[in-house]
Amino acid sequence: MAGARPLTDHTRDRTTVQWTCPDLDDLGVIPPMSRAEQPSRRTVLAAAVAAAVAGGASPASAADGSDDAVEEDRAAPARLVDNRFWTTYGDWRRGKAKGTRVVAGERPGLVIDDALGTVEYRDPHSGKAAAWEYATWTSPVHELAVPATEAIASWNAHTPGGTWLQVELKGTYSDGTTTPWYVMGRWAAGDRDIRRTSVDDQSDGRSSVWTDTLAVDAPASGLRIASYRLRLTLYRKPGTTKTPTVWRLGAMGSDIPDRFTVPASEPGLARELIVPRYSQEIHAGQYPQYDNGGEAWCSPTSSQMIVEYWGGRLTPQQLAWVDPAYADPQVCHAARHTFDHQYAGCGNWPFNAAYAATFDGLQGVVTRLGSLTDLETLIAAGIPAMTSQSFRKEELTGAGYGTSGHLMTVIGFTADGDVIANDPASPSDEAVRRVYKRREWEKIWLRTKRYNASGKVVSGSGGVCYLYFPAQPSARQRKALAAVGVH
Repeated sequence: MAGARPLTDHTRDRTTVQWTCPDLDDLGVIPPMSRAEQPSRRTVLAAAVAAAVAGGASPASAADGSDDAVEEDRAAPARLVDNRFWTTYGDWRRGKAKGTRVVAGERPGLVIDDALGTVEYRDPHSGKAAAWEYATWTSPVHELAVPATEAIASWNAHTPGGTWLQVELKGTYSDGTTTPWYVMGRWAAGDRDIRRTSVDDQSDGRSSVWTDTLAVDAPASGLRIASYRLRLTLYRKPGTTKTPTVWRLGAMGSDIPDRFTVPASEPGLARELIVPRYSQEIHAGQYPQYDNGGEAWCSPTSSQMIVEYWGGRLTPQQLAWVDPAYADPQVCHAARHTFDHQYAGCGNWPFNAAYAATFDGLQGVVTRLGSLTDLETLIAAGIPAMTSQSFRKEELTGAGYGTSGHLMTVIGFTADGDVIANDPASPSDEAVRRVYKRREWEKIWLRTKRYNASGKVVSGSGGVCYLYFPAQPSARQRKALAAVGVH
């Protein structure tokens, strides 16, 4: 690739409380901010960041959903991550429904039955106010096997025109006190009814929401999130029978320790999956309303690669809005349909997972993995993964750039155990396949702290990963997913 270019979804760093981007971060330079000193994104630090940083009102605040039911204890592996997802008919039945009902079938889900009432929502990004019928579902309390410094919700849903949904999380701290109901996302697959958005300025002085991540403000204090509930609010235009359908809802809690490096893993697999290759760089300057165009589209570009690996395809009608002169119009589509209008970028993690699940037969989650062995387990079962990493140019041989946060698609391992990745920060589709040194890769992906080029301590992702996989996985795929904590 040519020059020092922004390659990422503009991941922000909570340690700087400012926007950072690749290369500029490595130079110790804070770029001009078009969003007026907006505080950091999510930084994916778990327990790594000891820096303290310093609620959004819910349109459906009348539906309190104060359910005190606690789930049965579940045996959990000794991990630093706790995943809990509600997906089965029994899962949905165990929650508290107010105006929603469960639909059975091969893929059980939740829909609006009888709306609780009507609320007005004024879209902060379009300025348009409209009335919406709503209904809610509140999960049982989930006791975290890993009391967490961070929690990230994700969901899979169908939202036909005239519908949308909101996801909220309420945590209980390790000292027994509780958080407010935090909005973790307002989402629709399209952008004609509402503008999908995260919600800024949510904090109780002990934890805060950074775009898509709920984080304890001062993890060094020992405070943790011990349990949580999720609340789902479904919306539709009044007088219609349309409804969202939600098939998967859950969250990943994690407590990743401070680490500048991780132990070396032993290679255990040589296999490469054949995954489509797309470059974000060929879209530079296209549709600048979506985070200044393709140079910042690492997340949706990687998402589209894996969606198409699983057979997801867009119709000519869906792509008709894209300039016919542009190559790979599906990448433009992915950018538009993952764009978070508050974050002003395409790198909202749950929005990417939700986008993948809009394709028939697919589901997606956001989680953290603990090792390259975890990735080998997935690749052996035919499941590619998207990983988030940050590094200086000299830390990843052959990359040719540095970044404060970048998504790639891991598609396999060489006979020597090196990582084969589809890196969208490549000058062409043909150049996307890269081989990166195993030891370098596991360090830049799994660490939670690193030094930038100016010697400042900044954050690393701590093993963040998107996983997209079939709605009806094979027995081998289910076993691999379970091995990395995803059910």
